[in-house]
Amino acid sequence: MTAADTAPEHPPSYYRHHIFFCVNERANGEACCAQHAAQQAFEHCKARVRALGLAGPGQVRVNKAGCLDRCAGGPVAVVYPEGVWYTYVDTADIDEIVASHLRDGVVVERLRLPPDVGR
Repeated sequence: MTAADTAPEHPPSYYRHHIFFCVNERANGEACCAQHAAQQAFEHCKARVRALGLAGPGQVRVNKAGCLDRCAGGPVAVVYPEGVWYTYVDTADIDEIVASHLRDGVVVERLRLPPDVGR
């Protein structure tokens, strides 16, 4: 028997959920998430995750990202491991993503970015 025979098919991830916020800013004036208060949304999400006790290994990690190349739907965030893409308007939307998806594991369908939205 080899180590491969006894290894789990998919070892547990370091984080249960990992959310990335595009905070990219384009110098040439093209549409970008930074124009839609993405930095503030990132900071709000991070604070909300901490306040709910969801931060840390085995739980949730909130990160900034450069361009995620879905600018037409901006601002955008993506949650892994599910690969669910969101767009949002305000902090109430962020609160809903945190409570529903990151805490309870239920995707917020009304905020999902349509799959055909790109740059």
